[in-house]
Amino acid sequence: MKKMIGVRFKRPGKIYFFDPGKLRMEKGDFVIVETSQGEEYGEVVISNRDIDEEKLVAPLKKVIRIATQKDRKQNEENKKKEEEAKKICIQKIKKHKLDMNLTDVEYKFDNSKIIFYFTAEGRIDFRELVKDLAAVFKTRIELRQIGVRDEVKRLGGNGICGRELCCCSFLGNFETVSIKMAKEQNISLNPSKIAGNCGRLMCCLKYEEEVYSDKLKKLPKVGAIVKTEEGTGEVCQVETLAERVKVKFTEGTDTFYKKYQANEIKIIKDAEEETEKMNEEELKELEEMEKLDKEEKRTEEID
Repeated sequence: MKKMIGVRFKRPGKIYFFDPGKLRMEKGDFVIVETSQGEEYGEVVISNRDIDEEKLVAPLKKVIRIATQKDRKQNEENKKKEEEAKKICIQKIKKHKLDMNLTDVEYKFDNSKIIFYFTAEGRIDFRELVKDLAAVFKTRIELRQIGVRDEVKRLGGNGICGRELCCCSFLGNFETVSIKMAKEQNISLNPSKIAGNCGRLMCCLKYEEEVYSDKLKKLPKVGAIVKTEEGTGEVCQVETLAERVKVKFTEGTDTFYKKYQANEIKIIKDAEEETEKMNEEELKELEEMEKLDKEEKRTEEID
């Protein structure tokens, strides 16, 4: 067994695991850790615990020390310097007439590098901008292009549910979301209803995907012919989470309905996948959202 702790460098953000050695840390403590990009200041979100070494993909990097008052002060100073660096970078972008939008600035803890995050429609030649920034700050400069999901995550906001956006409150990583997930959950495929603040399909469509996919395997589709204790009928409604279907029976001119659990019926002939009728423009918009989501490169990287 190996000792480990979980550390987050920014909130919200991905949790990274480190070897605490003989140090004992509690949730909420701040630490200085070793990363591939140098020393970093982070918050402990998972206190000391044991993990099977076989589950480790790579050796854990070390916790250097519990953050001192001096470390905390340096981190606060870095935050102040980030605001000033942002103003200077915006001025330089205007000077070089670059079609890019600066969204955030991040100083590495030891001031060995400054990362400028930006969004842009396409590729940007920012070589001259980097030279200008390096001349001003006298340190390594990195310009990192991010996607619209990452931009909204950094800016913050509330979703249509009225709560703070998932990506701004607890979501560490973005996962690909598809139109199929909305279909399986019987959600309207209106782009304005299933798109988030970023203009991509809402992350929360992913949360219940596994449950719906598992339950749908046990259920017939609307239009399927099934055998029941009352005879043969046609499925006219599916209640996925309850694993229940509503069956329509026709006897001469009479029609009646009854609900059954999935294990109370036998599928004689399943129906084809039902497709919600959509206009061409809405379908194209949804497909474009899905395509952009798959192509967008995720850039939240700290080894």
